[in-house]
Amino acid sequence: MTFKKLMMSTIIVASTCASIAHAEDVVRITTEGGYAPWNFVKPDGQLDGFEIDLAKDLCDRMKVRCEITAHDWDSLIPSLNAGQTDAIVAGMSITAKRQEVIGFSRTYAAPINSLLVPGDSGLASLPGAGQSINLDTDEAAAQALVKQISPLLKGKVLGVQGSTTASAFAEKYLANVVEVREYKTVDAHNMDLMSGRIDAVLANAVVLKQSMKEPSMQGAKMVGPTFSGGVFGPGIGVGLRKSDSALKAKFDAAITAAVKDGTIKKLSEKWFSVDVTPSE
Repeated sequence: MTFKKLMMSTIIVASTCASIAHAEDVVRITTEGGYAPWNFVKPDGQLDGFEIDLAKDLCDRMKVRCEITAHDWDSLIPSLNAGQTDAIVAGMSITAKRQEVIGFSRTYAAPINSLLVPGDSGLASLPGAGQSINLDTDEAAAQALVKQISPLLKGKVLGVQGSTTASAFAEKYLANVVEVREYKTVDAHNMDLMSGRIDAVLANAVVLKQSMKEPSMQGAKMVGPTFSGGVFGPGIGVGLRKSDSALKAKFDAAITAAVKDGTIKKLSEKWFSVDVTPSE
């Protein structure tokens, strides 16, 4: 082989190796883009929110280049398992049902859930205001409260986003009390709430608080207690393929570092005005 051919061969091999290495350094992250302030699309088409800032921070810590794109909620897990994406960062709570099909990183946020109704609704004074019920440690309190509010909710229509922990809660605790109506997005059930087509919605309290800032949501009121634990899961984590143990280890280490140095606290206070840092 001539020197020139040898050099060309070496360049081709080096370029191929560089391309492979570059490909391995890219993590394709998907989010929903319709779950403000966790993740949302700005008017200019750019993604923003708590999880977008967090994902960028985690990628810097992992020393990888991340490509973040938005997909419909229902397609997030199928796309992940089909190998079209590598990680889900979309306010996804870790639940036993989801763990049957995907893996998760350690938690990066503690979710709290609440009911929202129009301010002039008969449900505006629903019992339990100010209470925080953890379904893992106070299941009895949850059952007692459901029994107390059931007569008030009887015959009402409750909106939830489909395939979420809110729909799981409604199915377990309220299926025989209210008509549960599932929606593809939070915006969709909020629109029906304010137009009088449903009576209440159940969703992440931070998301509802953000929704109430919209002109179309004026007068809406969060009512009753807040719920966490149980069907809502131990927290929110990065969705991953079960086989991606190396990527899970990287995310776990990056999240732990972001918890310890206060980055998650800083970002959650920026976007939510409350600290959603998970407990160690």
